[in-house]
Amino acid sequence: VQLQAFGGGLVQPGGSLRLSCAASGNIFSIKYMAWYRQAPGKQRELVAVMPSGGSTNYADSVKGRFTISRDSAKNTVTLQMNSLKPEDTAVYYCNALVRTYVSETPYDYWGQGTLVTVSS
Repeated sequence: VQLQAFGGGLVQPGGSLRLSCAASGNIFSIKYMAWYRQAPGKQRELVAVMPSGGSTNYADSVKGRFTISRDSAKNTVTLQMNSLKPEDTAVYYCNALVRTYVSETPYDYWGQGTLVTVSS
């Protein structure tokens, strides 16, 4: 299973960016898809998570500004980021809990990370 993220870049404060992530491989089902981020010198933190059949959850710092969405048929997840702030600068990672056809046990998979820089 591979997760590939797209969409990072440089944006001015107050601007918007859209991150996308596509999961591919021997996928039977995806329990949830999520976005994490890691700023320089800080621990990786959950930004947003969207379980299959459940409600979404957001970090308090992004509520009302970021929106996570999924296309279950295409195994993709997007993160629409609006009203970006300098403190949103980080490497953003796509994450998914995936069950494959070869095992009933779901495993965590991570994308390669995409850099988002919010600066004037």
